[in-house]
This record gives sequence, C-alpha cells and structure tokens, in this order.
Amino acid sequence: MEKLVVIPTYNEKDNIRDITEVVFGLNQGYHILVVDDSSPDGTGNIVRQLQREYPGQLFLEERKGKMGLGTAYIHGFKWALANGYRFIFEMDADFSHSPYDLEKLYEACKWGKADVAVGSRYVRGGKVDNWPWNRNMLSKGGAFYTRLITWIPVKDPTAGFMCYRREVLATINLDEVTFVGYAFQIEMKFAAWKLGFRIKEVPITFTDRKLGVSKMNKGIVKEGIFGVLSIQWQSMFKNYRHRVKNRYEEIAPLIQEQVVH
Repeated sequence: MEKLVVIPTYNEKDNIRDITEVVFGLNQGYHILVVDDSSPDGTGNIVRQLQREYPGQLFLEERKGKMGLGTAYIHGFKWALANGYRFIFEMDADFSHSPYDLEKLYEACKWGKADVAVGSRYVRGGKVDNWPWNRNMLSKGGAFYTRLITWIPVKDPTAGFMCYRREVLATINLDEVTFVGYAFQIEMKFAAWKLGFRIKEVPITFTDRKLGVSKMNKGIVKEGIFGVLSIQWQSMFKNYRHRVKNRYEEIAPLIQEQVVH
C-alpha cells in the first residue's frame, strides 16, 4: 500500500480507460481510486468493467450527484488514509497531468525530503501547452493574486497535480477544508504550509484536455477570488492552526503505516 492515485470524475468516459491503462502501464506499483459523482455518461460503469482487468489495483467510490472537486478529493484522501497508503496523489482524468510525471512527484516526497510535491507549471522547466491565451492569463493572474494575498511560497498555488505524504493528510483536519474549486487547491497547500510541512515544486508540462468538457465555470473563478481572501483572513485573525490540525489522538492512528482494514 505504497502509492494511490485519486482521480475524481464527472463525465470522463472518453478518458478514464486510457488514463487508467497508462498509469498501470508504468509498472511502478500505483493503485488508482476513482471517485465518480454519478456521471450520467457511464464513467462509473467503465471503471467497474476495468476492475475485472485490474483486481486489487483499481477501486471505485461512487457518490450521489455532482458534489464538487474538493469534496471528491477529501473523500479520496479519507479512503486512502483508512486503507493505509503512504503516498497519496491527486490527478485529473483528462491527461492535462501526464501520468509519466507521477514518479517525479513520488521521488520528491520519497527521497527529496518533501512532505508535499506540487506538479508546477510556473517553476523553471515547467510550462503550459495548448492553452488559449485568456485561460493562461487567468491562471497566471490567479497564482500571482494568491501569492500576493496569502504570502504562500508556492509559485503554482492552484496546481491540481500533487503528491502528499500520508502524515500531511492525517494531520490536516480534512473536515475543515470546505472549498471545492481553485480555492480547494490553494487551501490544502496553505494548510500544509501553515502546519510546517515542506512543499516542493516539481516542473511539469500541463496540457489542455483534448477530449471531454472542461469543468471551469464562473462560480469556480469567483470562489478562487473570494476564497483566497477568506483563507488569509482566517489565518490572521483566528486560531487557524488549531482549527485545521487534528488532535494528537486522531493523528496517531492515521500516521501508522500498516493497513487499517
């Protein structure tokens, strides 16, 4: 139970088989947990078919209705902790995050002394491929705005390609992470940073999806703008670390590396 990739899905029938086969084709011991929000296009059914080909490696958690990216990851993180995984990854299903970069994130946490590895577009060696100029400007502007408001030492704070050591997810009170879009990605990095964990950015190439429909909308952008202000406000005027940190008696069982069940 070393490595688990959490992939949230909603209407990803065009991508889910391919992304699954590429990850397993790496032959690096990855397991995959798909968290599907009852996709009407039958994504969940495809995963169930694939489970016959990859028994004990591919897992499916289905939720009732579209509940948002952030809550899907939280669901996956809790599942990973309960099942004893040591390194937990988050990755999109649409190949915007290359599975071939998973090992770079893993090595940063396993051997590079990072507690959190971020697949970053905005460090030296990182780049964005095939994005329209307005989307590119929105992303870069959001990253600059986030760093300006929160002071977080991460050049790509909205990145969604990550590797966490289990100790990080066990320490963060995941029930206190409430945002669902861009702000979710920021809040997780902010909480890890505030709790003293080491964050390392690893350069990747981010490629715009070729199949399926982007989940970006005005609500997610709005949440990002006001969510950043909310996160910083709470950290300045409330006991933020106390709120986002689990109590010791809750952390101790979770950081044990044996499988719980």
